[in-house]
Amino acid sequence: MSEGKPFAVQTSRTMAKVWYGQLYIADEQLDGDISGDSEDSPTASVGVIRVTPGLAVLSIGLQSGEVPITVTVADQDPGADLEGYEDIVEIAFESPSGRIGLLEWDWDEPTAYGLTPLPAGPGQYRMRFHITGLDRHEGALDHYLQIWPEPSRDPAVLKTTSRNFQYFLHPEAFNPDDYASGSV
Repeated sequence: MSEGKPFAVQTSRTMAKVWYGQLYIADEQLDGDISGDSEDSPTASVGVIRVTPGLAVLSIGLQSGEVPITVTVADQDPGADLEGYEDIVEIAFESPSGRIGLLEWDWDEPTAYGLTPLPAGPGQYRMRFHITGLDRHEGALDHYLQIWPEPSRDPAVLKTTSRNFQYFLHPEAFNPDDYASGSV
């Protein structure tokens, strides 16, 4: 970014309906078709978010209901909110068209919330997903997603404090007896 150029940020906040514990960020080229989502073949995954080209699947700590989510699209890294959230991860995301939306899963037709066009158009971006409240089961969760242009690099866990986040990171190591006893 050149000296003196203003930092461009667009933020939107909504209450999104969650079904089956997921929300989606989908590229416009997918035309609302999130059927390509496969837990078996993500391009990359870091616990609560997994990606394939043009699609990011956000795992929400609630099976169904409404959750608040804030999405910020910026032209440079807006900085992690390390104090405001319990669990924070980052992952690379590829946008074929440079236009994305937030989608709720639905049996018939997904509900889409348009987001501002991505600042660098088609290409590589970084997503940073913040969550708080994964250990509270009453749905008192908050989610914050940041997106900005950046060359692809490995996923990263920036912060983890909740027990349930450990399950998302390592589901193969999940022992229901440990969880029930509170040792997880």
